[in-house]
Amino acid sequence: MSSDKVGEARTSKHIRLTSHPGPNATPVIRWGAATAAERGPVIGTTTHRQHRNVVGTHSGSYGVYRALAVAAGNLVKGHRADLTNTAPTTPIGPYPQWSDAHKIVSLDPWGAAVGEVFAEQLAQGYDIRPTIAVTQAHVHLPEIKQAIAFQRLQIDGKILLDDASATVTKIAVEPVWWIEGVAKRFNVSEADLRRVMFEETGGMYPELVTRSDIGIFLPPIGGQTLYIFGNPRDLANPEVTLTARVHDECNGSDVFGSDICTCRPYLTHAIEECIKGAQAGGVGLIAYSRKEGRALGEVTKFLVYNARKRQVGGDSADKYFLRTECVAGVQDMRFQELMPDVLHWLGVKKIHRLVSMSNDKYDAITGSGIEVGERVKIPDELVPADAKVEIEAKIAAGYFTDGVVPDAAALASTKGRDLV
Repeated sequence: MSSDKVGEARTSKHIRLTSHPGPNATPVIRWGAATAAERGPVIGTTTHRQHRNVVGTHSGSYGVYRALAVAAGNLVKGHRADLTNTAPTTPIGPYPQWSDAHKIVSLDPWGAAVGEVFAEQLAQGYDIRPTIAVTQAHVHLPEIKQAIAFQRLQIDGKILLDDASATVTKIAVEPVWWIEGVAKRFNVSEADLRRVMFEETGGMYPELVTRSDIGIFLPPIGGQTLYIFGNPRDLANPEVTLTARVHDECNGSDVFGSDICTCRPYLTHAIEECIKGAQAGGVGLIAYSRKEGRALGEVTKFLVYNARKRQVGGDSADKYFLRTECVAGVQDMRFQELMPDVLHWLGVKKIHRLVSMSNDKYDAITGSGIEVGERVKIPDELVPADAKVEIEAKIAAGYFTDGVVPDAAALASTKGRDLV
């Protein structure tokens, strides 16, 4: 079937699986090139297949919803986004890390500026879509109101407004994986990584194994949201104090206030610290990643909660990780190897105050070449009573603390409440 005619592509009922390179109209991607022109655009269109140069499609985690909208007739197949007035409200970069192929492997450094840097290709009819969006927003949290009431924070009219909302630059990032670079991060061969991803997605992306000439994958996973307090350009200046937290999604706590973990109190504490830092002339950063339930998913997480509460002897810190292993087969799937990429995209060279106790995150950040100064633990008074099981188990496992590391007896005696 010829895919040159859009009408034909829309009405055809043929299904095509590709196992060979497409026509020469496909733009080449040279990951890590010094400029956008040399690097080439990332194109995940589902309409003009001869233009595609990636495995997967844009907005991969929402691709099925898009398919439902097309199937139901609510969305015209092949709709092309009108990018008028969608440019970033604050330009980011470019920074030297953008042209270091091994500093950034899981996002497109040029993904926010496609309307500018690929204007010529867009005019030629290529369906190039942003994978990063930058806007302005206000963050309004009851914990910040409380911090103002207790005079831990002061309204300044710039960072913190009269209504107790904080002004932020907000950035959404979709994942774009350079497969070769991702494989190197995990010390596996590219061929093995492609095969396992193909198998573990139930064969969803056959081009992973049939098109070795395509080196970019748009995985169907959640991305990241960044919240910057202060001037985003200061993130790349190691002379400006940066307060940062890298936070992995926990819907139950972050949104609904579940008290079995420390996620929301630690997140809101970090936001308070970011506001303080920005008001003192520094800059604050919250990098929020969609890795629900340690990347195991919320269903698995709730199953683990039940297992912890129902086990003989009740929920205890000494068996905290064991219950997760029994259900999921692993303690944690939030591999942090890809996490520093977004920091390099922002030009970060030094984090002066890292609001995190995670040894995995600290090791990943420093291992990528970013210096870390002070580490800030969650204040003891912010740890919910039922979350002491979690925090004590993590400290015993190597999480940062400036206090006492619990021994076996202390872990066994740290108990959570019953299931009800």
